[in-house]
Amino acid sequence: MSFDLSARLAARRADSLYRQRPLLESPQGSQVVVDGQPLLAFCNNDYLGLANHPQVVEAWQAGASRWGVGGGASHLVIGHSGPHHALEEALAEFTGRPRALLFSNGYMANLGAVTALVGQGDTVLEDRLNHASLLDAGLLSGARFNRYLHNDSASLAKRLEKACGDTLVVTDGVFSMDGDIADLPALAREAKAKGAWLMVDDAHGFGALGAHGGGVAEHFGLSVDDVPVLVGTLGKAFGTSGAFVAGSEALIESLIQFARPYIYTTSQPPALACATLKSLELLRSEHGRREHLNSLIRQFRQGAEQIGLQLMDSFTPIQPLMIGDSGRALRLSAMLRERGLLVTAIRPPTVPAGSARLRVTLSAAHTEAQVQLLLSVLDDCWRKLEPNHA
Repeated sequence: MSFDLSARLAARRADSLYRQRPLLESPQGSQVVVDGQPLLAFCNNDYLGLANHPQVVEAWQAGASRWGVGGGASHLVIGHSGPHHALEEALAEFTGRPRALLFSNGYMANLGAVTALVGQGDTVLEDRLNHASLLDAGLLSGARFNRYLHNDSASLAKRLEKACGDTLVVTDGVFSMDGDIADLPALAREAKAKGAWLMVDDAHGFGALGAHGGGVAEHFGLSVDDVPVLVGTLGKAFGTSGAFVAGSEALIESLIQFARPYIYTTSQPPALACATLKSLELLRSEHGRREHLNSLIRQFRQGAEQIGLQLMDSFTPIQPLMIGDSGRALRLSAMLRERGLLVTAIRPPTVPAGSARLRVTLSAAHTEAQVQLLLSVLDDCWRKLEPNHA
């Protein structure tokens, strides 16, 4: 017997689900070069435009000169350096939590937190539209795993009635493919009523939402008592890389002892932590970035509504355009690219069958003129797409 990989790949092509990696040949930003073509990008998660900020780049360079370019060991051996520790303290203060713990990426943070907190005999309940890393974490934990209806606290309450052992309720803060936000106050009430803990992965909320960029928890004014386990990633609005979990002293010490993805991996480069400290400083001090971003979001939504495009209920930088059919989504994305605009088509299995979309993401690095150009080209391309493929 042998694996028939060719047939599997052919089937994926036939279903308009084949994925290819665009080759970025420039720094990340609103204007990029991809596969040799200059493009205006509306598909990255650099929400505050910090990924190529001169001060962040300088902080990385200075950090490399001082600390070298590699972590050299796991945190528990000799890889936990001064910049790592300083960043953890800064993130704890930023989130209003007693402690924070750095992870190499968001996938590892979610796997580490869930699998360290629950196991066989326990229960983990997750939103149906959670990120793949959260779903994988729940399945790998060995706990009884169930999913409640999307953003539905009543559905969660029913499942909490049947929970056993320690119970962890897990949700995204901002849902990455729809752009809507979790109803955290309602979820927190249901969880607390049953003695369960609420874990929120606010990867797409930090930096972009909240009066000071503190994300969905700050947006709703929720404390560590409401959200005991708060996860954030650093590769989106922060513009760098990595992730963190913030919470109580006992939570962080437990993760250090039991989170396998934390224990058994080399620490991130100290210079990266230096860069993130600078991006955190800019995120907190330059409020105009969020104000400009929110203005662009309003501009885009108003313009798209006038065109007649089907938007989803989102006030975040994630603005998906629902298409439905994967082939049509690919065609519209290709038409935009021919006009110099890069907007990615998102297809199953990343999103449910029949809900393919163009995932527009906005950044503080964009200008009003660039957003208007996107709207104008979308209007033209949408009109040309409909008669031929409706």
